[in-house]
Amino acid sequence: MKKRVGLLLAIITALVMLVLPLGTQSAQAADTSLQDIQKKGVLVMGTSPDYPPYEFQATVNGKSKVVGMDVQIGQKVAKDLGVKLKIKSMSFDSLLVALQTGKVDMIISGMNPTPARRKNVAFTNTYYQGGYDIVINKTDAAKYKNKDSFNGGTLGAQTGTTQYNAAKKQTKNTQVKGMTSQSDLILALQSHKIDGVAMEKPSAEAYVANNKQLAAIPSKFNMSSSATSSAIAFRKGSTSLVNKVNQTVAEIKQEKLVKKTYLPTAGKYLKTNTVNTSMGHYWQAFLTGIEYTLIITVCSVFFGFIIGIILALARMAKGGVFKTILRWIATAYVEFIRGTPMMVQVMFVYFGLGLFVNLPALTSGIIAISLNSGAYVAEYIRGGINSVDVGQTEAARSLGMSNGRTMRYVILPQALKNIWPSLGNEFITLIKDSSIVSIIGVTELIYQSNIVRSDTYRGVAPIVVIMVLYFILTFTASRILNYFERRMQHA
Repeated sequence: MKKRVGLLLAIITALVMLVLPLGTQSAQAADTSLQDIQKKGVLVMGTSPDYPPYEFQATVNGKSKVVGMDVQIGQKVAKDLGVKLKIKSMSFDSLLVALQTGKVDMIISGMNPTPARRKNVAFTNTYYQGGYDIVINKTDAAKYKNKDSFNGGTLGAQTGTTQYNAAKKQTKNTQVKGMTSQSDLILALQSHKIDGVAMEKPSAEAYVANNKQLAAIPSKFNMSSSATSSAIAFRKGSTSLVNKVNQTVAEIKQEKLVKKTYLPTAGKYLKTNTVNTSMGHYWQAFLTGIEYTLIITVCSVFFGFIIGIILALARMAKGGVFKTILRWIATAYVEFIRGTPMMVQVMFVYFGLGLFVNLPALTSGIIAISLNSGAYVAEYIRGGINSVDVGQTEAARSLGMSNGRTMRYVILPQALKNIWPSLGNEFITLIKDSSIVSIIGVTELIYQSNIVRSDTYRGVAPIVVIMVLYFILTFTASRILNYFERRMQHA
């Protein structure tokens, strides 16, 4: 599953790069990156908040927010630029695509300025020099000493990171498993799906300090200085902006703000997170997840039904050249949408269309799921229309009704009755499929469960809670739909 996410992101990146050269040429001709940010008044920071103490979720004054060392650095950068900071959360392997498509203005997420990454983005000077450890279960402390101890075992790492690439290249007879979320890796470790998790030393120390069942060992990876340091990433060609932010980075390093201020502050939030780790304490997070899940589902069902009707009628159009072309277009759309994963459709709408229209994550998610649902609903409706006896049409036409009125008042009502169970099943499916939009940072149930897992360092309990919540939502929706189905049967 995680490998497929990486492949889909590679496809999106390739599509993006087909369009980016035009923007890059204009950026090289006239670099206005600094003026643009100051004129906009807002600096959007992309980050993956599952990597304490760099960036993670914490409950502050009853509300969950992104905190950590990198967030404090972002706040100082924004302050020095004279703008406000806006934080946009998403998976780590989506960050570079988000930067290239203009969804974020900069990335501060413990990102290493490797030569490969420098080809696509501009980095500031490094603001922190770290190292790598491997987190293991404390019961395995006598078995594992470093990366060479995992011969025949499984080593996990966050997809898209330098430690993931190092684990792939520098271990022998070891299966390397990548996941997009650090909390998912820790859960896999504690459930013995993997034997160790490679991560940066401060992050490893944070997990071990807050979970007595874990221990950290030195990784012994052979890494260059660029692969063990962190820097701020901007779009390629943002020379004036990078130069300005380098002044802030220099001040941070000169005054040793990371060690003196930022890391201690992050440590306080980490301790706060473990004071109350009960699931009831996070009821507001789960409630927010339910709210967004229902918003996405209801809107997608509404727009998907409208799209489905249009597509179904277009596919059944007969007659002249215009109707033939319309039928071909509708058929091609349905086949294309049904032949591609919803995940890549969500990413294309958010990142791909983001090159031209800056759509919010929630709006992008609703559009993508609506377009996907419309293709399936179209086939349900087309099947329902075909199931209505042709005599109904003939009777309506003999009464002088037009084709449009016949379809509206005679055929569609009967078709809707016939396909109601299928439409109900589509509604139930969308409740669950809405979880896909978590990959672009929409705060639905899956996203919120990841927040709770990052807050509490508990892996299984949040999953159990959202399983129960999803069941309640789908069961309730199923009962409501069955009620209306019975009413239709007796109508």
